[in-house]
Amino acid sequence: MTTGEDLWWPYLHFHIPNYVLAALFYTCWGRFLMSFFLPPDSENYIFRWFRRLTDWLMAPVAYITPSFVPAFFLPPVAAFWIAVSRVAFFFVMFQLGQTPIIGRGGA
Repeated sequence: MTTGEDLWWPYLHFHIPNYVLAALFYTCWGRFLMSFFLPPDSENYIFRWFRRLTDWLMAPVAYITPSFVPAFFLPPVAAFWIAVSRVAFFFVMFQLGQTPIIGRGGA
């Protein structure tokens, strides 16, 4: 069982990739939801950054996604694959004993 500061620093190799995958997941969803309100070439700085941060991911997702899925729906499909990757990453790290374990405090 780990407590306090022991939950963060010894497991930095777990937390950083997990955080990056989570940020990428929410950025994909933000890109998708903002695309309802903004055109693809919008000058909105938030939407521009969402596109910039996720454009590299759209090509591989488009490659593995069936062609009947419109390009408009690629960001949620990418978010799905990121979520799958995040769960797989957790299970691998858990099996290797590299995730923090939060237990019951007590005497």
